[in-house]
Amino acid sequence: MSTSGAAPLKLRDSPAFKVAVSLSIATGLYGVSFGALSVASGFDFWQTMALSLLLFSGGSQFAFIGVVAGGGSGGAAMTASALLGLRNGIYGMQINAMLRPAGWARYAAAHITIDESTATASGQSHPDEQRRGFWTAGIGIFILWNIFTAVGALAGDAMGDPKQWGLDGAAVAAFLALLWPRLKGREPWAIAAACALATVLAVPFVPSGVPILVAALVAGVIGWFSHARMDEGLEPDLDPYAGKHRHNVVKQKHSTEDQQHGEGR
Repeated sequence: MSTSGAAPLKLRDSPAFKVAVSLSIATGLYGVSFGALSVASGFDFWQTMALSLLLFSGGSQFAFIGVVAGGGSGGAAMTASALLGLRNGIYGMQINAMLRPAGWARYAAAHITIDESTATASGQSHPDEQRRGFWTAGIGIFILWNIFTAVGALAGDAMGDPKQWGLDGAAVAAFLALLWPRLKGREPWAIAAACALATVLAVPFVPSGVPILVAALVAGVIGWFSHARMDEGLEPDLDPYAGKHRHNVVKQKHSTEDQQHGEGR
């Protein structure tokens, strides 16, 4: 990474850029599932595209169409979507403090502040790499997500029932894949089990879309009275450039030692 007095790092050599591109491709392809499920849930092509272009928050989008498809009211769908979208507001505060965007960039940054762009930026230690990772991941995912949402929406009618292709379970599988690595320790497992139990118990007695709100309330109550570390889950699970970082630290250490020896002579 570039340091003071050093030549700027080329884009093709940027660790943040490489991570951002890979995330953009993987996440963008997943938009096919959303497009197909949205059309199958009763939304037309332009409504589906509006959700991806304007809302642009995968979890919130799936929650919205899922509640509507299950017969839930518009209010329940918006509430479920908003609850999942609250995390983006927290991400926004972190990104604003990290990158300090100004002018029109503040509005653009707010719109592309999602899980992947925030994680890519937060996983870097140098300010240049943080900016490069955030913007590359955010813009890349926005473009590909909307392209493949359109593909899924257009192909939805031709595909027939999404259940035949397993797309009805794609969103659930994706959420479980995101959740599973975070269940480190007894408390996260206990919260997950309590929320699952609350959802199952609520299903027979409340309208569609409300069980997820009940689960969110249970998680919020447990979290409010929790005594776990406040920063739990905020740090990256894996630093893919740990070897390079260690090499830079060792190199810097040797440079400092050489300088000290030079001053001693």
